[in-house]
Amino acid sequence: MNKVKINSDVELKDRLVAINRVTKVTKGGRTFTFAAIVVVGDGNGVIGWGLGKAGEVTAAISKGVEAAKKNLVKVPVLKGTVPHEIEARFGGAKVFLKPAAPGTGLVAGGAMRAVLESVGVKDVLAKSKGSSNPHNLVKATIVALSQMRDAYTIAKTRGISVEKVFRG
Repeated sequence: MNKVKINSDVELKDRLVAINRVTKVTKGGRTFTFAAIVVVGDGNGVIGWGLGKAGEVTAAISKGVEAAKKNLVKVPVLKGTVPHEIEARFGGAKVFLKPAAPGTGLVAGGAMRAVLESVGVKDVLAKSKGSSNPHNLVKATIVALSQMRDAYTIAKTRGISVEKVFRG
């Protein structure tokens, strides 16, 4: 994954993906805490996720946002869609992303939708297979996006022109 340092002038928007109430049973009774998974993105190719745990929902969300800002990755977004098809997995969650024509919209569900909207993808066909656990779906989607490479990156890596990437 290509980690990215973020400047203070970049506006990151946070999205709550899922909130989970966790109960700990002690001899004194039940103790409730909350775990919130949050994604942050600038809508222009930068994405990060974080998990926050606290006794109150708002505190858990703010901790999640702080954690998400610490692990940001840069993703290639070309003309509002992804550069190529990709399949990735994390734990039991498998995701499949496919580029779509302009005007198609975001065909994705649940946790994948939150990640793709935060990164700035407007048109994509996405499918989640296997586990629907939001934690693993968010991580699998970010793994898939971080493995994407656009033609310019491939050309630079191989030391050839962009036209040769498509011909060869």
